Amino acid sequence: MAEEGETVDIDGSIMEGGGQILRICTALGCLLGKRLHVHQIRAGRSTPGLRPQHLSGLETVRDLCGGKLVKAEIGSTEIEFTPGKIKGGTLTADTKTAGSVCLLLQVSLPCVLFAESPSELILKGGTNAEMAPQIDYTTMVFKPIAERFNFKLDYDIKRRGYYPRGGGEIQVKVSPVKHLNPINLVDRGSVTKIYGRSFVAGVLPYRMAKDMASAAVRCIRRELRDLYINIQAVQEHKERAVANGSGIIIVAETSTGCIFAGSALGKKGVTSDQVGVEAAEILLRNLHHGGCVDEYLQDQLIIFMALADGISQIKTGPLTLHTQTAIHFVEQLSKAKFTVKKCEEVNTDCNIIECQGIGFRNMNQ
Repeated sequence: MAEEGETVDIDGSIMEGGGQILRICTALGCLLGKRLHVHQIRAGRSTPGLRPQHLSGLETVRDLCGGKLVKAEIGSTEIEFTPGKIKGGTLTADTKTAGSVCLLLQVSLPCVLFAESPSELILKGGTNAEMAPQIDYTTMVFKPIAERFNFKLDYDIKRRGYYPRGGGEIQVKVSPVKHLNPINLVDRGSVTKIYGRSFVAGVLPYRMAKDMASAAVRCIRRELRDLYINIQAVQEHKERAVANGSGIIIVAETSTGCIFAGSALGKKGVTSDQVGVEAAEILLRNLHHGGCVDEYLQDQLIIFMALADGISQIKTGPLTLHTQTAIHFVEQLSKAKFTVKKCEEVNTDCNIIECQGIGFRNMNQ
């Protein structure tokens, strides 16, 4: 923990070693008023340093709080960030690539929750990108679970954008909160419904969407025979999608309100059936471990658990490297304390992550 006025030194090459370190540290630096020096940014990646989406995320946080950002340019392996006061208002962030709008949302959302006034963010880039949550995941899984921390996330998908062109756009509206409530997600319950969305855009034929959905249903049926599975096949409207793209997301809900998903994007040389099966297998894998969140949600909840007022608990499957990284840097920057305990239950591979949050307060509310 740095004292007031000190600069916190962050090694961006350790653990997950990617953009996630930047997102967590910048958001927390902004909220907690800590100056940051991040070095060795993405040092182990094939293209080290800042990529357009990372730079765009940093600039968004800088603009939200009227802060200062030094050495931040494409390819830079170090930055210095000095936060200001989080005002809110309207802001546009554009990766100008297929860089993920969901990752832009990840870095900016904790900040705007504690702004002086409501925020409207116009985020441009890829809505359904590899190596990032699809916008459908954010809508169907992240939003309903994260809102349990006591905030409302409103957004509108104006246009979808796919790799390599990007060009997607979402409009996000968030009102500030006084504080966040802790959450308790430890009772898995039983799966009650499975539904999803299989889409094609541009010149890709509607049949591909139907094939992805059918293959996914067949795969899930082998294990869960009695549940009705409703995967909607969709041809995206030309005005609402840029270029060609395809993909599928399948969501399972449980009797206690837990939500899990498996998703996949279409790629050259991969059949529609293979894409559908990939998404189904990811979903089934996350239903097997016995936890209450899937492998893609666990790390996204860490920063909110740390800021919340009280003790949060979530039951997860095996801890991902992203989650371990999130816990490490949140503890480095804040006084939040995490413990991870292996569950004793037979035939499960799960953990309980517990966090004593710092009870962060919005002094403007």
